[in-house]
Amino acid sequence: MKETRHVIKRVLPGSIAEELELEPGDELLSVNGQQIEDVFDYHYLINDEYLEILIRKPDQEEWELEIEKDFEEDLGIEFDSSLMDEYRSCRNKCIFCFIDQMPKGMRDTLYFKDDDSRLSFLQGNYVTLTNMSDHDIDRIIRYHLSPINISFQTTNPELRCRMLNNRFAGDIFPKVQRLYEAGIEMNGQIVLCKGINDGEELERSIRDLSKYLPHLRSVSIVPVGLSRYREDLYPLEPFTKEDAQKVLDTVKKWQDQLYPQYGLHFIHCSDEWYILAQQPIPREEEYDGYLQLENGVGMVRLLESEVLEELSNRKPDDRKRRISIATGKLAAPFIRENISHIQKLYPGIEVNVYSIRNDFFGEMITVSGLVTGQDLKKQLAGRELGECLLIPCNMLRAGENVFLDDVTVEELEAALGVPVEVVDEDGASLVRAVTEKEKTMNHKRRQIYEQTDCCNCGPSECR
Repeated sequence: MKETRHVIKRVLPGSIAEELELEPGDELLSVNGQQIEDVFDYHYLINDEYLEILIRKPDQEEWELEIEKDFEEDLGIEFDSSLMDEYRSCRNKCIFCFIDQMPKGMRDTLYFKDDDSRLSFLQGNYVTLTNMSDHDIDRIIRYHLSPINISFQTTNPELRCRMLNNRFAGDIFPKVQRLYEAGIEMNGQIVLCKGINDGEELERSIRDLSKYLPHLRSVSIVPVGLSRYREDLYPLEPFTKEDAQKVLDTVKKWQDQLYPQYGLHFIHCSDEWYILAQQPIPREEEYDGYLQLENGVGMVRLLESEVLEELSNRKPDDRKRRISIATGKLAAPFIRENISHIQKLYPGIEVNVYSIRNDFFGEMITVSGLVTGQDLKKQLAGRELGECLLIPCNMLRAGENVFLDDVTVEELEAALGVPVEVVDEDGASLVRAVTEKEKTMNHKRRQIYEQTDCCNCGPSECR
């Protein structure tokens, strides 16, 4: 285990740490004589009622402190890194990696490929398990970290090695077996690539992965995302309507087979498949509690359910508003449908929903999470926008007001001449944003994390 320094960034007022006169810049060396690897070790060890912690001050003086406290009471310390360790980057060169399909010159963080099982637990990221050691598996089991989200792609070891361009990529299944035997809850993902891991290979993958039920609770099938920046990359083709229907038929067959035994539909298609095949979105009960929302599985259905629930608690009136909404091509028809529900209760509200074509990444990219500020400026210039423009939260970098291309919300407002409001992902927030005037416009994405993952086809669709 490499040594990582754990420098205190902040001491919370009124905390145990403040009472002990700990300060920013102090370094935590050990807890109860044990070295801290990362945030999981730290929180596991400080739960005890009696602690001995070793602190090194900036002048190199070391303090050994004895602490008596309540069980699970926090010390009130924040560190330079919330993970208390370096992020682990991806060792693969996946043929479908969306990060490799981005143009040069974007901010550095967008090119980082994380493949860290700890972020899978903390943030819901999908990881390949290719850089996980037995020690890492031991810690997941010891701390019972779950769910762990795994990018499988295929259960064919030779094909997985080729898809990930990693000769060790086919060796993960003993690790999965250990997690299964320990009762660790897992979710899976398959990024489907036409002519590579679909058809019979998809059948094989579903058959093999179903053996990990019920601890592997769900597996999502998402289509590969193809940008226009694919020069010198592996040749991949987009799926057709007929291809999408075949995928849906395969998934439905397995759902019908597995649900009676496990009470789970287990294998799920992302919303894109139904839209491409021009098939109805499944009923809410077919999503098993929406286990794969971050992969775009059931977002369309959940949004409508939340909108209708919010409207059921309201009374109609004659309020008047004229506003606009910008979103990706994938979500636009469903946003319009939900706006129609709102207008039945509030007929005085006028909404223009604009479907933004992705000129930056290419027209095959249709999710709102990859819409850029420059495409918004160009395509909305001179359009009827009303009193404000609503955009979904996932168009922005987490906690900031910056689009993927570094255009800011303020720059967009100046270019369009209207205020811009960032809307949270749930249906109730959409209803409120459409029907009510906010005194202070929200300019920042309210989700906590921004992460890009080599094993995803791209950031997921967020209403």
